Amino acid sequence: MVNENQETLKNNWIKEVNLFKEKELAGTTLKFSDETDQQFFNMLIKHINYHDISKDGTLDEFFDQVLHTGLPLSYITQGLQAARRVIVNFLVKTEMDKEKLASVYREIDRWLDPILNQVVENSSQIWERTVSIQKTALLELSAPLIPVFKNISVMPLIGSIDTERAKLIMENLLNGVIKYRSEVVLIDITGVPVVDTMVAHHIIQAADAVRLLGSTCILVGIRPEIAQTIVSLGIDLSLFPTKSTLQKGMENALEITNQQLISNK
Repeated sequence: MVNENQETLKNNWIKEVNLFKEKELAGTTLKFSDETDQQFFNMLIKHINYHDISKDGTLDEFFDQVLHTGLPLSYITQGLQAARRVIVNFLVKTEMDKEKLASVYREIDRWLDPILNQVVENSSQIWERTVSIQKTALLELSAPLIPVFKNISVMPLIGSIDTERAKLIMENLLNGVIKYRSEVVLIDITGVPVVDTMVAHHIIQAADAVRLLGSTCILVGIRPEIAQTIVSLGIDLSLFPTKSTLQKGMENALEITNQQLISNK
């Protein structure tokens, strides 16, 4: 039935898709080509004839093409729904009996659902991969060790610290101490919203590791509420110096390394 009336179905489908395009294009610079529409419809016909193109890579190739050209995922999902409506409407007009119509409708679902499921799976995989890449990049940027003076480095920490990030902090810290020959490292927790037992434990571990390398670790940026939390939790930070501000910590670091700032005035 579909193949015999392919041209009519295609024209009706394109009308449905164009309605979506007009709405989607409003106020945007998105461009939909007629060639892409033709390719989309041909893919649907091929799927109907061969039952499952999600296995031969045809769908994956088209899905990648749509995303690479900047078209929204909704172009595919709306196109599939339009195909369902067009075919059903065509069948209704043929005055097919209800029992046969129900059977054909189930067949349509069998045609289109595998494509829709594959699209959802593909988009989910791409989303997870993108989030993973962004998370890795963010982690790498969120725990840098910055050399500021000779043998003095600063590691500013911003945001919450979980186990995964703590491992990265430790790795960057130890590698940086060796790379920059840091005698003093200032860990600035001004941007850490909450310091609980776990966060404090990670910081203490980092400080101990720095000390094992022969360097001094100074914890700076301790706000009054953070100090109160540390005391109430019974956390022992006496093993390394602590300062309320980065400026005070830097002054201490300069003393430890026998350096001083000289004004040009």
